[in-house]
Order: sequence, then C-alpha cells, then structure tokens
Amino acid sequence: MATLSQQTIRRAEKLRRELQEHDYRYYVLAEPSISDEQYDALIKELEELERSHPELRTADSPTQRVGGEPTREFQTVVHSTPMLSLGNSYSEEEIRDFDKRVCALLAPLNPTYVAELKFDGVAITLQYRDGVFQRGATRGDGIRGDDITSNLRTVRSLPLRLRTPRPGLASIEVRGEAFMHRSDFDFMNRRRAEQGEKAFINPRNATAGTLKLQDPKVVAGRRIRFSAYALTTPRTGSHFENLKTLKSLGFAVSPHVHLCRSVDEAIEFWRNWEEKRETLPYDIDGIVVKVDSLQQQDRLGTIAKSPRWAMAFKFASRKAETILKTVVLQVGRLGTITPVAELEPVFLGGTTVSRATLHNVDYINELDLRHGDTVVVEKGGDVIPKITGVVAAKRPRGARRFSMPRKCPVCGSEIHRPDGEVNFYCENAECPAQVKGRIEHFAHRGAMDIEGLGEAAVDQLVQLGLVRHCADLYTLHAHRDTLVNLDRWGEKSTQNLLEAIDASKRQPFHRVLFALGIRHVGAAVARILAERFRSLDALMNTSSDELQAIPAVGPRIAESISAFLAERHNRQILRDLATAGLSLVSVQGTGQGTLTGKTFVLTGALSSSTRDEAKQLIEERGGAVASGVSKRVDYVVVGEAPGSKRDKARALGIPILTEEEFLHMVR
Repeated sequence: MATLSQQTIRRAEKLRRELQEHDYRYYVLAEPSISDEQYDALIKELEELERSHPELRTADSPTQRVGGEPTREFQTVVHSTPMLSLGNSYSEEEIRDFDKRVCALLAPLNPTYVAELKFDGVAITLQYRDGVFQRGATRGDGIRGDDITSNLRTVRSLPLRLRTPRPGLASIEVRGEAFMHRSDFDFMNRRRAEQGEKAFINPRNATAGTLKLQDPKVVAGRRIRFSAYALTTPRTGSHFENLKTLKSLGFAVSPHVHLCRSVDEAIEFWRNWEEKRETLPYDIDGIVVKVDSLQQQDRLGTIAKSPRWAMAFKFASRKAETILKTVVLQVGRLGTITPVAELEPVFLGGTTVSRATLHNVDYINELDLRHGDTVVVEKGGDVIPKITGVVAAKRPRGARRFSMPRKCPVCGSEIHRPDGEVNFYCENAECPAQVKGRIEHFAHRGAMDIEGLGEAAVDQLVQLGLVRHCADLYTLHAHRDTLVNLDRWGEKSTQNLLEAIDASKRQPFHRVLFALGIRHVGAAVARILAERFRSLDALMNTSSDELQAIPAVGPRIAESISAFLAERHNRQILRDLATAGLSLVSVQGTGQGTLTGKTFVLTGALSSSTRDEAKQLIEERGGAVASGVSKRVDYVVVGEAPGSKRDKARALGIPILTEEEFLHMVR
C-alpha cells in the first residue's frame, strides 16, 4: 500500500511536469510536441488521480486553471508600485522631442533605448511567490486594481509555476498585456452571432470584457493570451536583459524587441512596424520606446502619472480602398433615417469591413459619392470605419448619384426632412424598426438597464407581437411559457430576463424619463427635468414656455417634450408604466456624491460606454461635465483618438485619466 502511494505521488508529479512543459511549448513557443488527443489523455489521468487523492492537488497543477464557483465581485488590491500610463505621440518629430528631453536630463550620459511593439490589449500585473503564481490584477487607476486571479489562471500562456527560478527570482512581480489573436476573436464573434448575442467591437474590447467576467469557466472558453513586458520586482540591471530573464522563466515575450543605440534606430523600428503590423496575428497600435538602463529610468523619474523614461508612439489611422456596392437606409428609434454604405469587404485594422456610416444626405453630396465608386475607408481611432474620400479617377462611367427615396424602407410610410435639419424622418410611430429601437433604448444600461434584452431578444419579442411598446415588457410574466420555448431561450434565460425587468422598476424617475426616448431629451436633460418638476404629473402640466425658461431647455427641446406628452398613445403608455410600478416621482436626495465638486472633460471615443453614458455616471455621483478645458476643470478623461483637449490639459497641468482609471474612480 505504501509502495502504491509513492508510485501515485511520483506519477502525479510527473504528469504535472509533462503538462506544464506541453503548455509552454504550445502556448509560448508555438511548437507543440504532442497531439490534442494525447494532451487530453494526460490531463484526464491527472484529474482522476487528484479526484481520488485530493491531497495530491497543488495550486500550480494544470487541472487548477479552471475551478471554483463564479465570484460575486472582484476584490480591490493595491499595487506594490504604481502602474503608470504612457504618454502618446504620433510623429517622428515627437519621438525626437522625447529623445531631446531624455538626453538633457541624463547629460552627459547617452541613453540606449529598447523599442518594442505596443499590444492593443489590457495591462495586468502578476505576483509569484516561491516560484508559484499567487495573484493577478488589472491596472485599475494605476494605484489600485481588481483581483482577477481566477480568470488569469485560465490563460494558458501564463505560467502557474516558473520554469527555472534562480536565486533571487523565486518571488517576482511581472507586468504585461492580455490580448486576443484576431482569429480567436473572429471565431468567438461567429459563435456569439449563432447564439443571437451581440458581437464585440474589436479584440481589445473583447479581452477587457472577458477579464471582467465573474465566471472563470466562461473566461476559459475564450482564448486570452499574455505577453510579459516588464520585470518590476526585483528591479536590477537593464530592461532588455530582464526581458530575456522573463523568457527563461517561462513567460511569453514578444520576439519583436530591438535594442536601439540611437533615436534614429527607434524611428526606423516605428516606420517598419507601421507598414508590417497587418502581418501579425494580433493587433498593435504603435510601439513603446523605453530607456534601457533601470538606473537611468530611476534618475529620470515620473511626471504626473507617466514615466519620463518611456513613451508610446502610435500609428496613424489605417486606410484602405474598396468599392461602394450600394447605399442602404437604417431607421432609428426616433424615425431618423441614416444612409449606410455597403462595401466590397476589405481587411482593415485587423477586421473585415463591409459597412460604414454615411451620416446623412448632405455628407454624401459633399463627397459626391456615387454607386460603384472606389472609396477611401478609414478607421477613426482604429475602431469605427468611415468613408473619408472618393477616388474620382477610378469612377466607372455612368455612375449614379444617390437620391433619398420618398418612403420609409421598412414600413412604406412617407418620409420628410424638417426645415433646418440634415436628417430625414419616418413619422409612423408604429414602424417596426422604430418600435424595436425604442424598446432597445428603453432597456439600455444607461436607461432602465434590463440585462438580457438585447437586439436579438427584442427582435423576437416584437415579431411575435408580445411587445409593441415599452410598457408591454412588464406584462411578459403572463407569457412565461411562450418565452421558455423560444429559440435559444429556455428556463434559465427566461427567469433571468423577468428578474431583470422586475429590477428595473427600482430605477429613479430621471432614468425612466430618459428611457422614454423623447426626441432631443438626453440623460442630462432628463435629470434636470426630474430635479425641477419632481414628478411626471408636474411635467405634464407644464407649458412649452415654462419649459423654455429652464437654461438647458431650448425651444426645440421644449416643443419635443410638449408634443410627446400631449400625444394620446404616449399618455396611455405612461399610465401603463405607472400601473406596472415604475417610479414617476423623484426622491429628494442630498445632492452629494463621490464626485461632488469635481468637473470633468471627455475627449476621444470610449470603448465601454457612450459619451452620454459616461456623462450620466459623473452627474449621478454629483460631478459636472464641461465641454472645454480650462483651469476650472479637475480631470480630462481620454478615450481612443483624443483631440486637442488632451494637449491643452497637459499644458495646464490638469490630471489626465484613461478610460480604465475613470471607470475605477466612478465605481
């Protein structure tokens, strides 16, 4: 018996070593040495041994990459050293300016630089104790982040045990980037489409959303990868040598790293990869240049939340030429008719682009856009595709101009363009496209926040006639049996949706007011109206002139509110919502919040929310949002492709927050 026990122990140890080696060869070196079937047989044998003898199970066992129940919330951890954000630049001149600043501060020493790729992913930090992975966290606000250890254990390219820990390197802290390959991202989005779920925008967005999930089993089903870019503890030697050390410890490290003896070599590296970035299986949005000597890094120090010894040099927005096949019209929840370009598919910025917005008829006319034209497609901020030009020299003979039809493409009703506006509208409130759009808006997280009521679900409910307007959502309990039997629904999905609908009844009055989708009434105006009138009854008994007396409400908004509340169909919906138990009265608050007295400016495209949603988050916590940067502004929140507001904030010394830092602050 004792002999058998020793044999079992040795077998378990051998299986762990073999599986760790196979993981390293497959996920780090990309050199698998056994088939998937052989690997699965080994992991199954180890699982059986650990199930029969739980005392054999170790924290670094390959079987422990996915385990445990979903967490309710992530714990906050304080970083041992701050995770600094990098300053961004976009030109050769700015790279040379960076070099001049560094040389001036280090004189008479001449710095050596390390140039490396800037992964378009999510920054994380890892801690190892006695050679074993202990904890992993997000960057957060740079000082504190979320503990996502369980999720990171599922990342196969992240070692659970260091391969060859040397003296002084058994307990370390490593920083790097979590990201997805484009092929894995495309596969995941195809699966989501098959299941009626909304697709992610891009791999970085998908990675960030995945790491925030509470269930590691779901995370394990998405192929998140990890690449180490810094050894922060212990802090000795040079950055370039530390990258070699990380590789020897079993970490995936980018092979595209160059030791630069001059700034000219860094510029050449930047130019080279701007041309070659599409050859990589993952997205990069620039390069990072760092001073190699850690001693010189310490001497240079930091300014605000950015190091003086490193800078990110971004690539220009990506462009491509393709053919405009046709222009289709989309009808929004307010009846707005938006032209959309259908394109010959073109690979751009890591994804295949086949559609792009054209905004309105005036924009089409300004471009002189015609069917069959060769057009220039650009990804603004490397995210949103748009047509920025026409190659007139390639125009086919007899190419037709676009003309707006007289009838709605969905319901066939007459459309019109109000005086002074750029958009055309379908005035039929029962137009199916508008019905779906209004319900989606009502359920949106910035409004009633009804989780599970996405585009596909709304489409099914409207087609079946179960929902004709937002008040019908609160009668869906009576149709439970029908919902359970819908395609891709089932008992659990139905129960979750009904619970989310019930929970939405607790949303405050200003959210309900915004969710109604009154034209020109955004989240900010809805809050002002709720605070001013305190109830829907009071608002309904207010004249257009009284509304215009409010500074934030002009004639157009006042007219829209009065028209909406006077319409008989809308008044019936409001009565139904009141019967369902929604809050149509404001609860007097203290006016205080975590951001009270703070003023923010938003610039660039946010990936996790719209500008209006971010503004609402700030205002709900007592803060204010300004349109321009001045000395009275406390923070500037920077998203993708920020404008001149970021530069002005730097000049005035105003703290700049990344989107991740901002979200951590408001939460």
